[in-house]
Amino acid sequence: MLKSTGIRVDVFKPFPLILIHTPFGLKFFDSLAKTRPAKVYARLNVYLMPIITAAAIILIGGAIASIVSSVAVREFARDLGPQGNLLLPGLNPMLPVAYTLIALIVSVFIHETGHGVVARVYNIKVESTGIATVLGIPVGAFVNIEKEELAKSSLKHKSAVLTAGPLNNIVLAAVSLMMLYVLVSTLTPISGIEEPNFGVAVTGVKDNSLAKEIGISNGATIQKTAGEEIHAVGDLNTALHSNLGKTIGIAWLDKEGHTMSGTVTIPSNVNAGTPILGVTISSLSADPKQALEIYKTFFISSPIPMLPPPTMAEGIVPFSDLMAPKYTSSLFGPSFPLVANMLYWLWFINFNLGIFNALPIGPLDGGQLYGALIESRSRPGKTRLKNLSMLISLVMLSAVIMSMFLPYFLF
Repeated sequence: MLKSTGIRVDVFKPFPLILIHTPFGLKFFDSLAKTRPAKVYARLNVYLMPIITAAAIILIGGAIASIVSSVAVREFARDLGPQGNLLLPGLNPMLPVAYTLIALIVSVFIHETGHGVVARVYNIKVESTGIATVLGIPVGAFVNIEKEELAKSSLKHKSAVLTAGPLNNIVLAAVSLMMLYVLVSTLTPISGIEEPNFGVAVTGVKDNSLAKEIGISNGATIQKTAGEEIHAVGDLNTALHSNLGKTIGIAWLDKEGHTMSGTVTIPSNVNAGTPILGVTISSLSADPKQALEIYKTFFISSPIPMLPPPTMAEGIVPFSDLMAPKYTSSLFGPSFPLVANMLYWLWFINFNLGIFNALPIGPLDGGQLYGALIESRSRPGKTRLKNLSMLISLVMLSAVIMSMFLPYFLF
């Protein structure tokens, strides 16, 4: 402890995790806690955790059902890998590092602020606030609430404190999604852009790959492989695997629409799941006007078109790297993708963080609340209900693990 500043640093070896505890946010929490909106918010959120928990359980159940019933979903999950279930930029291939790192820091800060402010509304002591860093890089914030005071508080007060974190994330997710919809509403397609009639779009090229050697780059459109026209993503994979050990020709259009060609020698032996050309591909982008109209059906029919990540549905998301050059915004001009992507990942990270923390699993906010609820209903000396709390946690944790690894056991 540095007495002059009240700063404490916790280092977790051998992990590169450092927690920096500071007293600097405490006055901020106290100031907010005295306001009428904070007091109203604390009263209103008492009974909302079960709603968030129910949504989380429905989503996990739906994910498991989709994995069991759909081969395409299982293949997609296996392509992403188990890390595709983690909100860790740089590890999850679906998450762009810059956007999601910023979104994660903001999301954790908002989450912890909710706990801290509502705790002070009910005069529960907050010992410290702080910043969590990994390898010296800030990855989030935390609020250290005095555990004994929280444990002694009434069930309603405890519920309000524990619900505030996930609820803050859900609120910010909803606001971000609404702002994204407003931004997309300002887009108009740029006229005069000609689209290829067939092929697949290249959205990423690995270093030292066959594609890199012959000059295929981001934004290219692969149209022919070994003389066969490519009309869908699966066509390219089929054509390459049917020519193992052979030297074949590949024809593509570059960003400017110029026809290019080259030859590559396909290895004789390729491990399953290993990319042969070393490219990430997507279906050709949809008609810009049609894609925009579909995206705007959010309020009219369904929010589903707004949910796919721009990194996974580049051909249909207006602000993806593939589609963004086809639009301009009356508000942000051609720079709109920066704002749109930031809003999307704020929605995505906050929603998933809020939903996950509401699950009835031991140390999570939901687990702590439901554990306290069960304990309040148990009689002294009786362990049956306490065991029920542990059983619920184990069942829910098993469901989460199943959703992550089930694709590898079903073919």
